[in-house]
Amino acid sequence: MALSRIWSAFFIIAILLAGIRFFFTSNHNEILTSMVSGKSGDTIEIRKSPLSLLPEEAVREIKSTGIYKMGETQMISLADGRVREFRIQHSDGLIETTQTAVTLCLRLIGFMALFMGLMGIAEKAGGVRFLSRIIGPFFSRIFPEIPKGHESMGHMMMNFSANLLGLDNAATPFGLKAMESLQEINPDKSRASNPQIMFLCLHASGLTLIPVSIIALRSAAGASNPMDIFIPCMMATFMATLAALIIVGTRQRINMFQPVILGWLLGISAIIASLVVYIKFLDTDEVRSFSGALSSGLILLIFLVIIVGAIYKKIDVFDAFIDGAKGGFDVAVRIIPYLVGMLVAISLLRTSGAFDIVIDAFKYLAAITGGDTRWVDGIPTALIKPFSGGGARGMMVDTMTTFGPDSFAGKLSCVLQGSSDTTFYVIAVYFGAVSVKNTRYTVGAMLLADLVGIISAILLCYLFFG
Repeated sequence: MALSRIWSAFFIIAILLAGIRFFFTSNHNEILTSMVSGKSGDTIEIRKSPLSLLPEEAVREIKSTGIYKMGETQMISLADGRVREFRIQHSDGLIETTQTAVTLCLRLIGFMALFMGLMGIAEKAGGVRFLSRIIGPFFSRIFPEIPKGHESMGHMMMNFSANLLGLDNAATPFGLKAMESLQEINPDKSRASNPQIMFLCLHASGLTLIPVSIIALRSAAGASNPMDIFIPCMMATFMATLAALIIVGTRQRINMFQPVILGWLLGISAIIASLVVYIKFLDTDEVRSFSGALSSGLILLIFLVIIVGAIYKKIDVFDAFIDGAKGGFDVAVRIIPYLVGMLVAISLLRTSGAFDIVIDAFKYLAAITGGDTRWVDGIPTALIKPFSGGGARGMMVDTMTTFGPDSFAGKLSCVLQGSSDTTFYVIAVYFGAVSVKNTRYTVGAMLLADLVGIISAILLCYLFFG
């Protein structure tokens, strides 16, 4: 029900805001066109304003070149002494978004089929049950309603491991398989169970050891030290994960001070600390090489262990793979309606200009309170991340382009990119895959964990970068 209200609110806010802009601005047609049939990369006119209102630097450049570029906008001088201001549309309109959602699911089919097929082999060979026994002591405390040795624990462990290594594509099939196995023991199939909520909130907190893609984008943007965001990024995402565990655990009345839980958390912290110490001695290229070798090597090792184990158990490997792969195809098709609905709502919200209003409000509040306002320039990445990973990545790149990759805003946007996950996308896909309609308090818990990650990222950036 909560997700239904949020989804409806997205539509209402976006359409009402578009209506207001339609009646009170000069570019009526472009507002509506951008929301319905516009495409990412289109140039949209925002407003016309007198040349006298621009900064002197902008006036000089417009008079000499005819164009003044500022971040996402470019302003072109007119003969009547007025200026037309444009912005680049960063998200597709309604029509393109529906096609994008279906294309995304179709692209997912092959990957889902491969990993679901391997999961089918692992299940028949007993590998998932073996993994469940290893992680059982910890998971039995934070998932007390799951029967001992249930296969869902193995699925969740593989999902968390893939997330930890930054293997987003690999994490999705494992996560969907985990949701399916949890749904089997869910007494109310239309209502999210406690284990499903705990799993999804921990998954969406996005604990990642090495933010390789962010480091690569910083390097491409010309950062003097692309690796400088590594430690604050890891610490911020760990804080978000810890917050998710505490928030959901408190709601489900789980004792977080049990020795087993504390032991596992301290163990994970020790692993992260060891990795930080090791990474500190590597340069950017060595980090990429190490991360790529570790991630790819572990994926291939998983393949090898599953297949060799199945042969040892005398399983018909290829038939087991085909049976599992069929499930991957079914899941990819089943999530299409949920993904279309969520992505369209997000697209309308973004193209309507709602995000711009929120960002301007943040800047105004920061200015009137007299506090440091540098963090506001990096906050758009955090605002978009719960709705769109690609949109947040584009905003991060734009922030680095506008303010510089070594600026406070540029570094903050990178840390914010790695401190949370695409909350609404995750909810739509994972609950949609098992047809859960009542998500209970999942949305609130995930957004609260995101907020902890955002606040942690801002504080850590001030601590590390001044």
